[in-house]
Amino acid sequence: MAFGSRAAGKHRGSSRLSRKTAGYAGIAALATTGVVGSLAGPAFAASDKAPSMEDTGLNAVVTAEDVPVQIEAQAEAQQHAAEAAAAKAKAEADAKARAAEAKAKAEEKVKAEREAAERAAREEERKRLNTFVAPVDGSYISTQWHAGGGMWSSGSHTGIDFHAASGTSVHAVGAGTVVEAGWGGAYGNNVVIKHNDGTYTQYGHMTSLDVSVGEQVTAGQQIGLSGSTGNSSGPHLHFEARTGPQYGSDIDPVAYLRNHGVDV
Repeated sequence: MAFGSRAAGKHRGSSRLSRKTAGYAGIAALATTGVVGSLAGPAFAASDKAPSMEDTGLNAVVTAEDVPVQIEAQAEAQQHAAEAAAAKAKAEADAKARAAEAKAKAEEKVKAEREAAERAAREEERKRLNTFVAPVDGSYISTQWHAGGGMWSSGSHTGIDFHAASGTSVHAVGAGTVVEAGWGGAYGNNVVIKHNDGTYTQYGHMTSLDVSVGEQVTAGQQIGLSGSTGNSSGPHLHFEARTGPQYGSDIDPVAYLRNHGVDV
């Protein structure tokens, strides 16, 4: 009876060996699928018991599956950082390029302005050197060129006379160099100036002189005061235009002045 009860009783649990074998089989299956792999091996080797949920290494498997995601996130972060660094470097390079371009433009502007100022100064100097004025301000011609009469040794007037009271300021008509200053015989106290265009002008019968030979004069500069020295019938300014410094090289002084922009 007892034997029968034993035969008909509850089934005995799996032997230790059977449980162990089944556990290894399960691990092998998981390893084959790549779920457990090498992570499960050490856990099972350390115990003869059937692996529990904690012993299977599933928790480690979940963590292992997160690693590629973390690596990808890290790679993306590194890529973003590299892109940001590249963008910053490009921005700095662009800023430097713009600064260099702005500096070059500023230097070019300064150079252009300097050259323009130099051109303007040269033009002003050219105008100053080539500007002509009347020898006496607010006057008029009292005797014309080549007027005849016994007063002149050549038989005709070699210049023109400007009406001028004694002591009136006499000006150089243009820039040039004084080549004669002093007593000139019939011309009395006189000045002869060689101008930059190679022509000459003469100023006669003056009461006093303010320049000397070799002196550089400018248009409008006072060279003396009018008077009636030399062969003169009264105070006035005798003015001649010449092609040379000597007597007899006279040319029409009215035409000369007008050709140089002076309205007489």
